[in-house]
Amino acid sequence: MEGMDRKIENKGLKKKHVWMGIGGLVLLLILLQMVFGDRSSKLNVEKDKITIGEVQAGKYQDYISVNGTVEPIKTVYLDAVESGRVEEILIEEGTMVKKGDVILKLSNYNLLLDISGNEADVARAVNDLKTARINLENQNIQTRSNILQLQYLFKKLERQYNNNQKLISQNLISKEDYEYSKEQYDETSLQLELQKQKFTRDSIYTKTRIAADEESIERMQKNLNLTRRRLDNLDIKAPVDGELATLHPEVGEVINYGTRVGTINILDSYKMRVLIDEHYITRISRGLPADFDFAGQKNTLRIIKVYPEVQNGTFAVDMAFTSQIPEQIRIGQTARIHLELGESEDALLLPKGGFYQSTGGQWVYVIDPAGNIAERRKVRMGRQNPRYYEILEGLTAGEKVIVSDYENFGNADKLILKNK
Repeated sequence: MEGMDRKIENKGLKKKHVWMGIGGLVLLLILLQMVFGDRSSKLNVEKDKITIGEVQAGKYQDYISVNGTVEPIKTVYLDAVESGRVEEILIEEGTMVKKGDVILKLSNYNLLLDISGNEADVARAVNDLKTARINLENQNIQTRSNILQLQYLFKKLERQYNNNQKLISQNLISKEDYEYSKEQYDETSLQLELQKQKFTRDSIYTKTRIAADEESIERMQKNLNLTRRRLDNLDIKAPVDGELATLHPEVGEVINYGTRVGTINILDSYKMRVLIDEHYITRISRGLPADFDFAGQKNTLRIIKVYPEVQNGTFAVDMAFTSQIPEQIRIGQTARIHLELGESEDALLLPKGGFYQSTGGQWVYVIDPAGNIAERRKVRMGRQNPRYYEILEGLTAGEKVIVSDYENFGNADKLILKNK
């Protein structure tokens, strides 16, 4: 009976074995998650704090927006061509002037002394020339008189010599008398020839000296005229018709040669002076078109001059109007100008935003179709204009991208987008 009453032991799973199995399963899941799970870094972001742009297929317009300032078509500079003290200002800034109008007067006492000295030099040279002419003429007269006397004496001695030749042949005179008459004849003939040569040389010398003196006086007279003309330069005059835009000197101020005293604007037409970032200097050339809106009207321009010198990261160009110039436009006004750099082309376009400052255009956060997650993706961008970036690789039309600043996202691989 005792054997029939023995307790039968339970051979099933014990409770501790169940818990051990559950623990092992959890550990296995954790290991699987560590090996095969998503280990990317995540960051929660509120949707209302980001800006989303959609990638779209369209025409890429290759242009830039620049600021232009209205300037006169031409500006003429007023520079002092003579030093002096400002005695009087006859025309004020902003006044319309005609060519030849005296704008201001200078005085220069050293110049007056120079003119007086030059005048005295010219007068002295003229008097010296007159005296030289008189002396040379008197000398020529004396030489001609000597020639006449020698010619008379020569003829007389010639007759005597010829007679003595006949007489000596007949032994009617002594040989000494004959020799004496011959010597006098030969000597007078030689003196007459020398006087004629002297007269010829003196005449040539006279002409040469007078010509040289006259040339010297002429040069001195020209220098005097130039010096006198410098007096006219003491009156600074308008070289063209226009508006006296600026005038710098004040009465009593001493101005040196070459000093810029003002400018005159020629108001026949206007141009736009535009500063452009040096990044575009290789793409800017004469003839490129541009336009801007003014007073509700579209105005067209073209580049007529490029200034290649770069200053403070920019270079300048001049643009002329190809449409009618607005009547209300004034010098100094500014406008935002749309400058075309090339023809429109088909492209994928992404709206511009602050993200470019953080990524350099190398990657973006792309939002999934459900709009809940934004994942980091590499992209390749090309050109850019004031509105769009050109997408070359990494995105397709219709995808949505966070285009606002990424500064607060750190190095997160994914952004979990939540409503506030």
